[in-house]
Amino acid sequence: MKKLAILFMLLTTVITCAQDNLAQATIKGVLTGNQGQVVQLAEAFSEDQYDWRPSEGVNSVGEALLHVAGANYYLAMKMGFPPPEDVDMMAIGKITGKDNIIAALKKSNEFVLSKIMMVENDDLSTEVDFGFAKMNKMGGLLAMMEHNGEHKGQLIAYARSNGVVPPWSK
Repeated sequence: MKKLAILFMLLTTVITCAQDNLAQATIKGVLTGNQGQVVQLAEAFSEDQYDWRPSEGVNSVGEALLHVAGANYYLAMKMGFPPPEDVDMMAIGKITGKDNIIAALKKSNEFVLSKIMMVENDDLSTEVDFGFAKMNKMGGLLAMMEHNGEHKGQLIAYARSNGVVPPWSK
């Protein structure tokens, strides 16, 4: 009976903790899926296609991927999580080469995923000035998720325009 009581208390604690961070865990799950598909698209483009852009003045494939990487760090930074010391925010847009761009994207993805669960429930309503809008930290987490999804759509259009089939739809 004692073991059963201990098991019940452990399960109650786990369920309570899971519910306490439900918003963060849900956002992290959706963001993980979006990030994975963006990386799959990044890997599906050829090196030459990284310079392709739909028209003058619009981000190329490589620039769009670097924009996502930079925005990941920017949004996290505004929420109180400075980028790692080895990340130069001013140089992200200057990274060249498919492998280097994918590495930068993956590193930024891992960084933001590691920070999401660090946002405390009591802080979700804390207002943050993101520069483009003032919103609470919950809005910032949603902006991370939405921004990655937005650029996943952009990269799907770029892929289709270049005869690249998104790997998950083959």
